Amino acid sequence: MFEDFHLASILVSTIRNAPVLIFAAMAGLFAERSGVVDLALEGKMLASAFVSASVAYVTQSPWLGIAAGIGISAAIALLQGYVSITQKGNQLVAGIAINIAVSGLSFVLAQFFFGQGGRTPDLGQARLFDIVLPGTDLVANIPFLGWFYGKLIGGHSALVYLAFALVPMVHWVIYHSRFGLRLRAVGENPHAADAAGIHVERTRFMAMMTAGVLCSFSGAYLAIVQSGFFLRDMSAGNGFLALTALVFGNWRPLYTAMGCLMFGFFAALQIQMEGVELPGIGKIPGSLIQMIPYVVTVIVLAGFMAKSVAPKAIGIPFVKSR
Repeated sequence: MFEDFHLASILVSTIRNAPVLIFAAMAGLFAERSGVVDLALEGKMLASAFVSASVAYVTQSPWLGIAAGIGISAAIALLQGYVSITQKGNQLVAGIAINIAVSGLSFVLAQFFFGQGGRTPDLGQARLFDIVLPGTDLVANIPFLGWFYGKLIGGHSALVYLAFALVPMVHWVIYHSRFGLRLRAVGENPHAADAAGIHVERTRFMAMMTAGVLCSFSGAYLAIVQSGFFLRDMSAGNGFLALTALVFGNWRPLYTAMGCLMFGFFAALQIQMEGVELPGIGKIPGSLIQMIPYVVTVIVLAGFMAKSVAPKAIGIPFVKSR
């Protein structure tokens, strides 16, 4: 019935869904602010999810799993940087190639090592569990405050808090640090930046490595927090949704995070609407409900693409003037 449709549950689910997109979107922001199109967010996310889940299962330590995920994602970012920055390769093709390769390789390796149809075993105690904030029991029975403090703000894993703390940190780095100034200069006019003494390729490599580290948290969150195992193609297009959030946010950290929350909200709404009878409509078919996040993506792209201003040098290889 319609009474089963709870806004409180949707808001809590939004907070839990958003970190996957926030980590990936902040990663894409660094890469694209430097002038490199990062279509490989999906692949780095998937590789990190597989390696994080595998190492966490073998060692029974979620933190070692996260560390291993950082390593593989950074290695892929380094490879992507070598192709796109050093060799001046097509950035779109490089990103798509990484996505396809990781999708197939992660499945094959998971089947080879674990023999469970391309997935890892359940992590069990190796999952990253939720944090109970101090004083939660004291306010648990207080209307609204108990829910707000105990479930909306509290009761999440460490990666959720890291994701939301990351947004103002990225904003400060991009707009108030020396590295951020150089990053924006390289993404807008690399030749002028080079003339000013900025090492363009080095700056872009630093941006790509930062993107690799941040994107790894997205994959680790999928495997170690949300699912508790790795499953083939479990990234499910979140890398591309993160890029859409970048367009929505005009490549600005705060607005991009708002876009991630919006997509997280609609993903939570999709789950909440399944099996619910709406007045005058009845039950909506599950296939239509699953379309909600992607319909929203199309609407966002159609409405904001023309208004968004991407870094001017994005996608253009830098060739040093003689």
